Amino acid sequence: MSEKEISKGEFRSVSQAVGGINAMINESCKDKDALTLVKYISEDEREEKLLANQQVIKTPIVRNGKQATVGYASEVWKGWS
Repeated sequence: MSEKEISKGEFRSVSQAVGGINAMINESCKDKDALTLVKYISEDEREEKLLANQQVIKTPIVRNGKQATVGYASEVWKGWS
């Protein structure tokens, strides 16, 4: 997310496509403080904290219409022909 941050609308769309906000959290990110904050904050506040700390979101985020993946998923992408 260093080049261009994800917008709130795009975040919600991707989140819905991948099965929720928790599926977007990168458990092995370098920023352990932000990861802890995002993981243990209330569900109501998690979206805003993830948008404010996008270094915790799995990358790459790849979209194909209404479908999306987070993280490396080449087998899924091959099926998107």
